[in-house]
Amino acid sequence: MSLTSPLPVSIHDPINAQILAVSEDRIQGFHEAPLHEIARLSGLDVMTVIVRIRAMLESGIIRRVRQTLLATNLAEGALVAWLVPPEKLNDTFDFMSQQDPFSGHVVIRSTDANTIGGAWRLWTTLKVPQGYSLEKHANYLCQRTGATAYRLMPAKRVFALGVGHVRRKDLEPGARAELPAEAITVKQTELSELEWQVLVTLKREFAPAELCEDLWAARASEANVTLQDFYTVAHGLVAKGVIGRFSTFLEHAKPIGDFPRVTQYNALFHWGVPAGREIEAGLEIGRHFVLTHCYWRNGGPDFNNANIMGVAHGTSREYVLAHKAAIDEHVRQAGIPLLYGAVFWGGRSEIKPSEIVPAAYRAWLETQGLKPDAMRA
Repeated sequence: MSLTSPLPVSIHDPINAQILAVSEDRIQGFHEAPLHEIARLSGLDVMTVIVRIRAMLESGIIRRVRQTLLATNLAEGALVAWLVPPEKLNDTFDFMSQQDPFSGHVVIRSTDANTIGGAWRLWTTLKVPQGYSLEKHANYLCQRTGATAYRLMPAKRVFALGVGHVRRKDLEPGARAELPAEAITVKQTELSELEWQVLVTLKREFAPAELCEDLWAARASEANVTLQDFYTVAHGLVAKGVIGRFSTFLEHAKPIGDFPRVTQYNALFHWGVPAGREIEAGLEIGRHFVLTHCYWRNGGPDFNNANIMGVAHGTSREYVLAHKAAIDEHVRQAGIPLLYGAVFWGGRSEIKPSEIVPAAYRAWLETQGLKPDAMRA
């Protein structure tokens, strides 16, 4: 269906808000008809869902629509802090955001004065396919950019992972689930050639014209398998724990025309808890609805041995800090000592999924004049 007249694309439009409250992060796993599932959960007909998502995607309000993966189970990955001289910070940001497909979220962060680790301004996620070395890739990025040092912080457990900006925007500080979060173990999963064949097409983001009721037929054809075989492989990938959710991602880092930003502020929270109590603390912190991400990561001495990290977004600095304070108080009431806390505020950002396909990594290495064997772990 083509758009014959302008449709509202603001996230404040009641129908759009109704759709986004579902489509951002409630369609978990793989669905053979994900747009129908969004329609069912939002109480709308499927064509309304399709044309509204299409219109928001065309306008830039939605930056991408795609099936997400639990990429931590498919590739070696880490959150990375980079030490970069101030005069080289923006150029290094440009290289990692524009020329390295394996660097995902690229964010320049700032802190209040005297925050331990505040000199580490550039933060990225980094993934390389199984069998290759994160350290070698990070070393190469240092050679190509102005970065002088890096700190790799792989996830040891995942406690929260989901976007839902529209659903979260009016949360009261301290709002949380009745039960503790789940501690998800990060484990590497090997895929067959057929599974990679399907996965490559499954994960590619959708152009507006591709959004239709029979969403996966063209992708099955692209993967050179029947639609039923495509479904069978996709459901098998869910069973292997490598499929995330079907999601519409709002553009929350950049202004779009005259529309107000979805979130004005984002913050990376650091908590330090006693060694041996990381999972216990993560279960309590990760149950708070405001967090889009929450992990056990070891920051080491550069970050005062912080070991739980989470990300929150909000429309004001005060709102974000109120949520942090409420989480801190809940952790203390749970009997878990907080040894340290810090807030790293997000500034210039480029948010993109990290590439994880081995063939794509080998092809990129060739463009950089690097031998794949030399980059192996």
